[in-house]
Amino acid sequence: MIREMIAVADTIEEAKKQACQQLGTLLENTQFEILQQPEKKKFGLFGGSPAKVRAFVEVTPLDTAKDYLKEILSKMGIDDVEMTAEEVEGGAVINIAGEDVGFIIGHRGETLDALQYLAGLVANHVDDNYYRISINIGNYREKREKTLEILGKKLAFKAVKTGVKTSLEPMNPYERRIIHTAVQKVRGATSWSEGENMYRHVVIGPDPEYKPSYSSRGRRRNDSDRASNFNRDGSYNRRPRSSGYQRRTYAEGENHPQDSLFSTFEDDHTASAVRESINERPDTSLYGRIDVKRSTEES
Repeated sequence: MIREMIAVADTIEEAKKQACQQLGTLLENTQFEILQQPEKKKFGLFGGSPAKVRAFVEVTPLDTAKDYLKEILSKMGIDDVEMTAEEVEGGAVINIAGEDVGFIIGHRGETLDALQYLAGLVANHVDDNYYRISINIGNYREKREKTLEILGKKLAFKAVKTGVKTSLEPMNPYERRIIHTAVQKVRGATSWSEGENMYRHVVIGPDPEYKPSYSSRGRRRNDSDRASNFNRDGSYNRRPRSSGYQRRTYAEGENHPQDSLFSTFEDDHTASAVRESINERPDTSLYGRIDVKRSTEES
């Protein structure tokens, strides 16, 4: 998109400066076309004409978004900021750095989300193609995503174990998508969205279509049963937690029938993969606090 402005002044240089001020661009970033050279009046009384200059600049959605953010932050009293941008498919990520810029994030990222939404609207006025703007400060987005992922898995395990569904606080579509993706990784749990507009939130509960597997003796074996056979470091616990279990004593030099299987896991450093496949309960600390809206027992 090309933005242009025609300015008239006594000299070419004055006309260029006026045009740049009206465009909001720097002199070195603007292109000019001289439409009319200035002429002095004859004898100081007759004829003469002012200088006329056309100034134009090619505007991209990213440049428009950055200029808008600088203006907004300046009005918020933040002038000393560094803005770097990385173009990605279908849009760009703008990283803001500087002293005391943390408050721009706001309560649970609400201020940052609002700025991102407005910058996106401005950017999409440049042309007819959709251009997605994402704003990040101090890796906040990555930390928030990790927090939501951990929370989603934690509540999914709770739903499988207790049969209770839990409603989370309202979230934007991007954050709800993170929760849904995390819940999908836990067998026996499901999630859906309820509410309208700003009150739309995620609900996590047990999957009614999930059918736990059964052992050869007919006892139901769910994910927590399988997980009980493993220690927290990923090594196999050879004594399953079941009543009536008789521990067999092996003679010296006699190999346990499962030694070869699980030593292979340990030798190949795949114990973590085994834990993931049986849905090990996450215990990583959360970044920030996310409130649970309500809990009700599944009828």
